[in-house]
Amino acid sequence: MPPIELGPTRPVSAVDVRIARQATGQREHGESVGETSSAVTLSDAIDPGKAPINAERVDAIRKAIEKGQYPLIPVKIADAVIAAGILLRSGK
Repeated sequence: MPPIELGPTRPVSAVDVRIARQATGQREHGESVGETSSAVTLSDAIDPGKAPINAERVDAIRKAIEKGQYPLIPVKIADAVIAAGILLRSGK
């Protein structure tokens, strides 16, 4: 197997913005070097829409937690976190 040559090492430091801009094709003042039109087309089919959040319920829970009246049961919280992870992996 041939040896892998890595070249000279450089010290770790901050990224030089000018080099990053040259790599992405941007000029100093933000304008693009190439064309400005994008080839990406967004679809409404994958738009999740607005999150279903009940603001009144969230405020009530926050106030109950601040007063120490909301029952926090670690076992139930852990079960919900595990169930959410399983649902995310299964795709349902």
